[in-house]
Amino acid sequence: MKLIKVIAIASAAVLMIACNGTSKKEGSKATLSLLPSKSYSDSAAYLLGVNFGMAMVQNSFQDLDMAIIRKGMNDALKSTGNPNDSNFVKQFKIDPNEMGMILNTYIQKQTAYQGALNLEKGDKFRKEFMVKNHADSTVTGIVYLIQDSGNGRRATSDRDTVRVNYRGTLIDGTEFDANDDITFPLNRVISGWTEGMKLVGEGGKITLVIPANLAYGERGPQTIGPNATLVFDVDLLEVRPFVAQPAE
Repeated sequence: MKLIKVIAIASAAVLMIACNGTSKKEGSKATLSLLPSKSYSDSAAYLLGVNFGMAMVQNSFQDLDMAIIRKGMNDALKSTGNPNDSNFVKQFKIDPNEMGMILNTYIQKQTAYQGALNLEKGDKFRKEFMVKNHADSTVTGIVYLIQDSGNGRRATSDRDTVRVNYRGTLIDGTEFDANDDITFPLNRVISGWTEGMKLVGEGGKITLVIPANLAYGERGPQTIGPNATLVFDVDLLEVRPFVAQPAE
C-alpha cells in the first residue's frame, strides 16, 4: 500500500538521522574504522532523500510544506521516553497514531479535487475540439474526428475483434499509452473504445476524445488520474466479426 510505503520511508529517514547525526562516536581506533566513511554516509543520506521525495511525488504529497515536515522530523529526533507510554505522544503537536487517518483524508481530498478539475478541463477540451476541428459527437458524449472513413466493413458487435495501431494521450498531449498492430475484442476495453471503434470502417483513421465516464472514471491509474478525458488516435487495420462456436 502506498501509504504504508511512505510511512516506512519516513520512519527510515528519522532512524538514519538519529543514528548518523551529530552524536559523538565512541570506541577504539579499530572499532571507529568500521564506521562508514563520510562520503558513503552522504551518499546514503542523499539517496534516502531521493526515495522520500519520490514517495511524496507518487502519493501526490508535493504540496506539503517541507518546513513543517522537517519540524516533525526534528520533534521525533528530540523525543524521549518509551513510545508505548501514553505520555510519549504528548511531545508532539499531533498524535503520531493519527498519521494513517490524516494522510488518508488528505489523499482522498486531493483526489476529489483533481477529479473535479479534470472533469472541468475535459468538458472544456471536448467542446473546443469539436468547434476547432468540425468534429462530431455521439449521444454518450464521445467527440470523434474521422480522417479516413475506411471501407464499408465495420465492427457491429461488442464481441467483434479489431486490429489497430493507436496512441493515447491526455488532453495536454502527454502520451500514456501506444501500441502498433495489436488485436483485442471490443468487449475487453473501455466502453469509449467499444463504442468508438464502430464509427469507422476497416482501413480508416479516427481520433476519439473520450469523456471520463466512458474511460476510467474516478479510478484512473496514476499515469492518467481521476476523471481524465482521453484522446486516442487510431488506425483501424482490420475488423474480425464475432463468430459463435457451434454447439457440440
